Amino acid sequence: MASKLAQLRTMTTVVADTGDLDAVRHHRPMDCTTNPTIVLKAISGAGFEDRLAEAIRWGGGQTGSSQTVAAAVADRLAVRVGAALAHEVPGRVSTEVDADLSFDVEKSVSSGRRIIADYDRLGIDRKRILIKLAATWEGIRAAEILQGEGIDCNLTLVFSLAQAIACADAGVFLISPFVGRIMDWHAARTGQTYAPDEDPGVISVRAIYDYYKSNGIKTVVMGASFRNIGEIEALAGCDRLTIAPALLEKLDADTGHLEQRLSADRANRVELIALNEARFRWALNADAMATEKLSEGIRQFANDLHALRQLVHQRLAN
Repeated sequence: MASKLAQLRTMTTVVADTGDLDAVRHHRPMDCTTNPTIVLKAISGAGFEDRLAEAIRWGGGQTGSSQTVAAAVADRLAVRVGAALAHEVPGRVSTEVDADLSFDVEKSVSSGRRIIADYDRLGIDRKRILIKLAATWEGIRAAEILQGEGIDCNLTLVFSLAQAIACADAGVFLISPFVGRIMDWHAARTGQTYAPDEDPGVISVRAIYDYYKSNGIKTVVMGASFRNIGEIEALAGCDRLTIAPALLEKLDADTGHLEQRLSADRANRVELIALNEARFRWALNADAMATEKLSEGIRQFANDLHALRQLVHQRLAN
């Protein structure tokens, strides 16, 4: 029998959550996703030395404060990592707007436009790129503006149905609901080990999927942040799943039967919910898990972005 990874490809678009070029070449995903953590890891390892050196040389010719130049070089590196991945996959690559802009609509929009312009200068069409923003109210509003300009967006750090509904209302191309981090939050409080069908993260993504499919919403659901292959198997049939290389390896090594668990024609009917800013903020506030994990995720990405800029600053100073 074919591997579970091969079976998964027949029902779900497989996306690699990595900047590891060798892993991408080996597993042949359709798309790739990146974030500041992945970019930092990529340029710190083998395969990106020339791109790092080029970006540092470019930074040496820029004017402005050391912090401004380091930030510009870090942005350049994120696009260079994304461009390298775009040459390895037939589909799209997600590149993230700086996490420290997660509550600034205007600057997030400007950053998204700049990222697309940088890819364009490298000869990579905007239809190959997803601008990744945190699913704050402000991030969703920025995505709405970018989508109106033909720039497709990936709204990340989705932990609640309220975020998913707001993203759909804004017409975003794709959302990334986080499975493992939801499970982490509940496991830390209950001490419970969850079977896949009882996993709070799996249940959350299924609820979002049902809401979208039963209401004809075109926004793509891409499950993310997996802790084990059981979570992935429980979401087989979801539009897309972005999976780290270690779990892709496990799926590829397993030749058991993989059942399709999600399909649009079997989605449970869910009534449309009207959201405005006040209702969105109240729903998020009422969900302790979503509030805490969204804030924590933004902080983590901001910390890794800071580490990337520090690395660049040190290289520029040498």
